[in-house]
Amino acid sequence: MRHSEIAIPSVASRRHFLRTVSLAAASTSMLRGAQAAQAAAAVPLAPKVLASSADGEFDAARMRALAAWTGQTLQTPHPVPFGAEIVHTATGERLMRATNAVGEEHDPSAHAEVRTIRLACAELKSPSLRGYTLYTTCEPCPMCMACALWARMDRVVYGATIADAARFGHQIQIPATELVKRSDMTCIVDGPIERDACFALFTDPNMQKTFKLWNSEKP
Repeated sequence: MRHSEIAIPSVASRRHFLRTVSLAAASTSMLRGAQAAQAAAAVPLAPKVLASSADGEFDAARMRALAAWTGQTLQTPHPVPFGAEIVHTATGERLMRATNAVGEEHDPSAHAEVRTIRLACAELKSPSLRGYTLYTTCEPCPMCMACALWARMDRVVYGATIADAARFGHQIQIPATELVKRSDMTCIVDGPIERDACFALFTDPNMQKTFKLWNSEKP
């Protein structure tokens, strides 16, 4: 296991979610000393029944927690602004979450959304994530949105926009909603949600240094 993965686990199982809920007060001690982690722990993650339409308050709380969790990478050797989380649409229970690991895994497809979808499908032993919602700190690129569509996800909720991300590096600037329009598969796309909190991941000084390195390595 890499040091950066010890600092911020790449995934969280449903069992971990239930353990976190039952030991909410105790679990925060595991993250003390890190302001971002404390912010994430402060957001209630108890299961709840969502309305058939988007629950704005719940979406915002989820996105803030995801941004805070992703922000922990900014103090590691592999900072990334991209984090994703999959939750059960009806209950809000977390199934899986992961960060971007393109550099660590030497895999251009290891975007946060794709990694989370892969791990979630492996957990369920199914190629379908129907009944689940994907939260992501940045609007999915065409690759990631296509993966969400093929997985039959109910919803995709994003923070920063693809245009925001393009300010700091190369992007394929096709809106996620455009992918849905051109597909015969259905998926609700909501965003931006908590855009400022997610955009702050991109402007962090450590992340800015990494962006310069990334951009210098690209053709």
